Amino acid sequence: MSDLVDVRNLLDPEIGAILAQFPIDLSILSAETLPIVREMMGAMPGPELSGLVEMTDVDIPGRPGASLRVYRPQGQSEPLPCVYWMHGGGLIMGTNKMDDARFDRWCTLFPCVGVSVEYTLAPESPYPGPLEDCYEGLRWVHDNAASIGVDSSRVGIGGASAGGGLAAGLALLARDRGELAIAFQLLLYPMIDDRQITTSSGWSDPIWAPTANRFGWDSYLGELSGDGVPFYAAAARAGDLSGLPKTLVCVGALDGFSDEDVDYATRLRHAGVPVELHVYPGAPHGFDALAAGTTIAQRANADMESWLTAVLHTA
Repeated sequence: MSDLVDVRNLLDPEIGAILAQFPIDLSILSAETLPIVREMMGAMPGPELSGLVEMTDVDIPGRPGASLRVYRPQGQSEPLPCVYWMHGGGLIMGTNKMDDARFDRWCTLFPCVGVSVEYTLAPESPYPGPLEDCYEGLRWVHDNAASIGVDSSRVGIGGASAGGGLAAGLALLARDRGELAIAFQLLLYPMIDDRQITTSSGWSDPIWAPTANRFGWDSYLGELSGDGVPFYAAAARAGDLSGLPKTLVCVGALDGFSDEDVDYATRLRHAGVPVELHVYPGAPHGFDALAAGTTIAQRANADMESWLTAVLHTA
């Protein structure tokens, strides 16, 4: 996997200027540095919230260490559609508190109920632990839809990066188990292929380097390797993508995941799944959050919100 493209020279100028001031180097991730990186992430200040959205934390039954944060806009009495979301962090770090700002906006914008999963992290909790956390959390949403004010016919899922990969795996798992209905899936630069065999997977993405990606996957898969990796763990391995819900895939053109994500969207289309794909020029991994004020990030967020507006209000 040679670095065929010098990604940093192709960065969107606005994003490049931000990264020049605040460089991020996650290539240092290892078993030794992971606790330090987690501590640094945990020490970052939280966003300023509007106060217009109620937040409630609940444990996921039968899943020790896993929980849900439920967001509901104040002043709404009727059942609302639901966005069930999984945070990023390479499957090894992060928290559902990362989604507070997202749902502070989305819950009042659409409106909707938001639910963000605090799934257990690898390597302490390898596959299938995090995915089963997400599945049982989704079961809780369906079982408690009436009490949290959710229209159970309009529950969709989504996630960013590792969370997008979990969302893709969750959609496949829900399809095959046939227990829980999913109305749509929003895959934001999803982490879906452990093999790192595409051209873009070898690029030096300034946010999520190939070495960090390898560490994340190895931590999640544990002893699993080669043909022994289930497609529920790495959705790009799935041969049959039929029967999945309508899908939005968004990814930066310079993201190391761009090839696997574009290919997944193409195969969804070939399988008869209604799918929309957006590839943003000059954008690396995580650009919508790390460079939220840039023109390209604002365009991506507008595209996601436009798509969600349509699917949330379609039974």
